[in-house]
Amino acid sequence: MGGRRGDRGHMVTAAQPFPAPSRPRAGAVRHLGPNWYATVMGTAILATAGAALPVRPPGLRPLLTVCWLLAAVLLLVLLGARALHWRHHRDRARAHLLDPATAPFYGCLAMALLAVGGGALTAGRGLLGTRAAVLLDAVLFTVGTAVALTAAVAVPFLMAVRHRVTASEATPVWLLPLVAPMVSAALGPLLVPYLPAGQPQRTLLLACFALFGLSLLATFALLPLVFGRLLTGGPLPGALVPTLFLVLGPLGQSTTAVGKFADAAPGVLAGADSRGLAVLAVLYGVPVTGFALLWLALATAHMVRARRHGARFAMTWWAFTFPVGTCVTGAAALARHTGLVVYGLLACALYVVLVAAWAVAAAHTLRGLLSGELLAAPE
Repeated sequence: MGGRRGDRGHMVTAAQPFPAPSRPRAGAVRHLGPNWYATVMGTAILATAGAALPVRPPGLRPLLTVCWLLAAVLLLVLLGARALHWRHHRDRARAHLLDPATAPFYGCLAMALLAVGGGALTAGRGLLGTRAAVLLDAVLFTVGTAVALTAAVAVPFLMAVRHRVTASEATPVWLLPLVAPMVSAALGPLLVPYLPAGQPQRTLLLACFALFGLSLLATFALLPLVFGRLLTGGPLPGALVPTLFLVLGPLGQSTTAVGKFADAAPGVLAGADSRGLAVLAVLYGVPVTGFALLWLALATAHMVRARRHGARFAMTWWAFTFPVGTCVTGAAALARHTGLVVYGLLACALYVVLVAAWAVAAAHTLRGLLSGELLAAPE
């Protein structure tokens, strides 16, 4: 029997009629970057934000559970695919780390882990049971926070000593590793009630407060660069315009975090400290939400302009999902702590936007996967 050529140019004989099955799978993930974890984040926030809404329409809870389960499955698939990527394509993995446009997306790994963990308690508890949900959240919160802190240090370090970027190259993507600890800060308080009273509960709550400060101050240091680049350097390239929505992430997530601190503080911190956090939730959340709405309008205007100039779908469109979802949870927190109906209406309106954005991004991603375009080598 004659031979034929394998995918690496070697002869495949009758004794070995087919290539090893791992090769095609490994080749398929050669160009799979860490930005793909944004699909997990964007899907998980559907469940988390929906659970935070001040209204609960009939049938919503099962749908949120399905969204969380889909996010968990996506996380498992991507963790496996990225493991293959690191095993078979270390040259590409190293290139991603050394690319200033790609390295910040390693923050998405941390946020994907944290988002699925938090969703286990808010949307998956009915499916898993409370004990399993708490255990899963505790594991993913611990691992996700460790990855978040590593990314928050390692990526800026690489940008300083290896990437050598300039202020004119600043994009909202740079915020990704810095906002990851804020996600930990916002989701950590969910675990506080399940810890022993006293030192363990206070330690976790104040540790989350420290993560809040770490991420907030780093974001405030970087945000002027992004805003300045936008005003003085002209519009971003079409594929990067959706990343403007990433600025909503630290704004909405920090508002969510201070609201969660105020929710968890009674019975954990002293009375004065607890009341202080309740005041902070309003005094911080109201102006930051105002700025988030301003930025949402600005980013939307830039996106409309980009579409008119022929911008096509890119994976950056997933920036429409998770950041907007954090604004939903932030507005819901303000509705709880101010008692104002307008914030509840804002949360519901933004959730409708989130669902529509997720549907568009998911449909285009599925189409790109089926066509092979999204996993093809970049031009």
